[in-house]
Amino acid sequence: MLPNNVTIVEVGPRDGLQNEAINLSVADKVRLIRRLTRAGISVIEVGSFVSAKKVPQMVDTDKVLTLLNNRPSGDGRTRYPVLVPNLKGLEAALAAGAKEISVFAAASETFSQRNINCSIAESLERFLPVIALAKEKKLRIRGYISCVLGCPYEGNIPFKQVVYVAETLYNMGCDEISLGDTIGVGTPLQAQHLISDVADKVPMARLAVHFHDTYGQALANIFAALQLGISIIDCSVGGLGGCPYARGATGNVATEDVIYMLNGMGITTNIDILKVIAAGLFVNKLLGKPSQSKVSAVWRKL
Repeated sequence: MLPNNVTIVEVGPRDGLQNEAINLSVADKVRLIRRLTRAGISVIEVGSFVSAKKVPQMVDTDKVLTLLNNRPSGDGRTRYPVLVPNLKGLEAALAAGAKEISVFAAASETFSQRNINCSIAESLERFLPVIALAKEKKLRIRGYISCVLGCPYEGNIPFKQVVYVAETLYNMGCDEISLGDTIGVGTPLQAQHLISDVADKVPMARLAVHFHDTYGQALANIFAALQLGISIIDCSVGGLGGCPYARGATGNVATEDVIYMLNGMGITTNIDILKVIAAGLFVNKLLGKPSQSKVSAVWRKL
């Protein structure tokens, strides 16, 4: 059941940087994204159009996206999605030239209230006009779901809640659904059972996985997902990020480590791992911290 090819969705410039204390300049963000593009990564989430008060690290996403659109790097096929919370965010994204957006919901009621100040049902209702306008503008739409394998406030989350949110987002018009283990508590069999349940309502080809590595389970969970036929994997260069609402939650699994595993399994990504390692070292140097990638740590010693 292992896929022959896997699409890497690089979330470091958004999900990674939004959880870092240092706010990188527009120029440095663009340099990072261009490095990742030149490495062969075809989908790079470059920022979000959320409240500057809540997420100051993303305040200049419009400038980043405009620069990328005006001076494209790579072969022109690289996708640069951005996260939007509402119609206001979507309108700002469209003004900056966005061609692809993401919306975000949670499988936990408490997390939804703490994160976006509304219930799960209310959050989904808010997305109806957003998705409708995005479809009208012919944008590609991704739906994120947080806390699919556990919540920092509620503990275990019933799979039926994840299935409900995933099915609702898919039926609204999302082209892809990313299942996020936000606090990194999931294990391989749990991940497989969840994915199987969701795949009864959403085609497997439309599902992505998004694992944080808090308990060191991310690569094992990704392998378990691959065995079911998942072929879209979210990861973050250098293992950037975390979760501000979950004590001890570390960043997404490092892109370098995922690519190393996929290469060793003979699964095609068309990504230059050495260029990704260099991009990870570049951004972590700017942030004044070591890379969380195990592969990068070994490579530096060679």
